[in-house]
Formats: sequence, C-alpha cells, structure tokens
Amino acid sequence: MTKILAITNQKGGVGKTTTTVNLAASLAAAKQRVLLIDLDPQGNATMGSGIDKRDVQASVYDVLLGGKTISEARVTSEAGKYDVLPANRDLAGAEVELVDLEYRETRLRDALHMVATEYDYVLIDCPPALNLLTLNGLCAAKSVMIPMQCEYYALEGLSDLVNTIRKVRANLNPELEIEGLLRTMFDPRNTLAQQVSDQLKEHFGDKVYRTVIPRNVRLAEAPSFGVPALYHDKLSKGTQAYLALAGELLNNAARPAASA
Repeated sequence: MTKILAITNQKGGVGKTTTTVNLAASLAAAKQRVLLIDLDPQGNATMGSGIDKRDVQASVYDVLLGGKTISEARVTSEAGKYDVLPANRDLAGAEVELVDLEYRETRLRDALHMVATEYDYVLIDCPPALNLLTLNGLCAAKSVMIPMQCEYYALEGLSDLVNTIRKVRANLNPELEIEGLLRTMFDPRNTLAQQVSDQLKEHFGDKVYRTVIPRNVRLAEAPSFGVPALYHDKLSKGTQAYLALAGELLNNAARPAASA
C-alpha cells in the first residue's frame, strides 16, 4: 500500500526540504519507488533533486489547476533516482486561482489517485505556511512528518500545527494522522536543545523518531550541487542520519504486517 507523507511545519528554516529530498533519495536507495511532490513555489526540492525549475515543461501548478495529469508533469531525478512533480514560480499564483475552483482543497488528492499505486512512497514538501497549497498536501496525505528544531519557540508552533492537523482530520481528511516528529539541525552540546528534545519525548512518546538529524555542513552543501547528500558525501553524518530515518520508516511500515 502506498505511503503518502506530507512533510510540513509552518515555521521556515527547519529542514523540511532537506528532509524531503534526502529521505526520498534514501528510500530510493533502499529499492523503494518514490515520488517527491514539490508544493513550495520556491521550488527548492525540485532544484535539490537536480531538476532546473526554469526548464520544466509542466509542474504541480498545472496539475492543481487541471491542465495536466501527474503522469504528464512528473520528471525523473537522475541525481536522486526518484520521480519528481516539480514546482516553480508559477505556483505562487495558484493560491489565488484555486480559491474559486470546486474541490479546491482536494485537487492534489484527486490527481494522485491515478498514479499512487505506481509508488511505495509519495513525499509531499509543503510550503512554510498554512495555506491552500499546504491544505492540498494535508488532504492528499495519509500521515504527516513534522521536522523541527529543538529551540525555544518550536513547541509553541508545534501546538498550532497539531491543531490544524486535527481540524483537517475532522473536516477534510479523516485518515490523516501524525506519523512522527523529526528533530533536525540537532546539536547535542546545546543544553536547550536537549531540554526541548526531552519535552518532545515526554509529550509525544513514540511519535518522536529515534533518528536525529544533526547539524551538518554536507547537508547544507548538497543542494548547490543539485544532488541529495547521499550522492554528495555518502559517509557524512547527515547522509547516514537520513539513511537511518528511511530504515526506521521501513521498519515501522513492516511492523503491523509482521504482527498480523
């Protein structure tokens, strides 16, 4: 069964796109069929996958407005070995254009129905805002991964996001659940980071992934080369952390089947 995962946090700069790109590459390296959907008008996940957003013939914008199917708009990331539904600046106008359309919150979900069975994992990189694009991501997904830094304001923002997810579940997508919280850019020498991490585990228990993503230069460098970190420096701590995260996801997915 296809796992459709929205990677979201309304706070910017927490590692959403880094997580989406590197998790996609790590899952693909584990022989999983992966589709990355870039829902951010900045198109950073597209560029980080080695695809020039200025050259794409069609994008997620065309899919949301009904002009193209995902099959027509997707491209293969040769750099990451997965498929990408790309984004570019066209998407910035989609918010306004979607407002007057029927089923505006579920257009991505409807489009995904046609191709979902072709993939093991669909990863949706949501923009850093709770807008119609993010709503499309949350309505299309079965679960949500929340990347977050362990810092002072993180818990306050997290409560807002959890409330939003509850509202989406109540009104638009009853299947939606929190898959897990991912601690990113983590520095174990920082006392505050350790304290926030402990609070997360206390409040959310096993919803907090065991894998922790460290602050890592190689992860930051990789996008400028247009490749996931796995193909920039396979031995870096950042790369190894995302490979471990992919392993954790695959183990969690296999667990219910094993006990059934």
